[in-house]
Amino acid sequence: MVQSATTGGEGTKVRRESNFNYVVPALLLIAFFFIIPVLMLLMRSVLEPTPGLQNYAELLGSTTYLRVFMNTFIVAGLVTIISVLIGYPVAWLLAIMPERWARLILAIIILSMWTNLLARTYAWMVLLQRTGVVNKMLIGLGIIDKPLALVNNLVGVTIGMTYIMLPFVILPLIGVIKSIDPAILRAAALCGANKRQAFARVLLPLSLPGIAAGALMVFVMSLGYYVTPALLGGTSNMMLAELVAQFVQSLVNWGMGGAAALVLLLVTLALYAIQLKFLNPNRTR
Repeated sequence: MVQSATTGGEGTKVRRESNFNYVVPALLLIAFFFIIPVLMLLMRSVLEPTPGLQNYAELLGSTTYLRVFMNTFIVAGLVTIISVLIGYPVAWLLAIMPERWARLILAIIILSMWTNLLARTYAWMVLLQRTGVVNKMLIGLGIIDKPLALVNNLVGVTIGMTYIMLPFVILPLIGVIKSIDPAILRAAALCGANKRQAFARVLLPLSLPGIAAGALMVFVMSLGYYVTPALLGGTSNMMLAELVAQFVQSLVNWGMGGAAALVLLLVTLALYAIQLKFLNPNRTR
């Protein structure tokens, strides 16, 4: 019996070593393309141009750079909120409508994701300009008297990024809403809950993991977005990704660029940690 236990323990050890061998390539890939570059960026942010934390002090102490941070978080927050407010009803309709129509609309949404990002952003530049379709339509409907400034400002950035980010909210929400048993909503109705109460007390709490996943994905992606803010926002409404690109490409200041990039990375990791702690449905209470 002792020999059998020993043999079983050795077999378990061999299986663990064998399973570890399968993940070694993935670990090497992560180390080579993520961990090592981040460490190199950290080194440059504290070593260039001279050793110390002066890059972080300048970055967080300058009103100009703080305005860039403020622009970034304001736009990311607005895009996240608007995407959730629009994406939730769309995901709910896709979850309850007939399968044939749901697949068609979902295919259109996915097709929009596959369309070239630069082409979509230029399309919004044409639509939102003073002589564009949006302003002409608003004037034709009598809503406004003169064209609105919808490009080269944060309004245009928010509109363009919301359009791009919507699928990243809709797709996770569809799966979560479809997984909710309709019998739960019928039980709520039998217990006297009206439609508003059933939504607020049953459907919304059960779909919260999908909302959290989509919102976090949109917010994090919005923090580091570059193309759309650069084209629709202009130089006076710079966001953090544009600032990093300017430090590295125009000013060749890798120290400041690394500091800005690492601040963005730390914010992203902090948000992810908050989601895991407070919004993870599998965590023990």
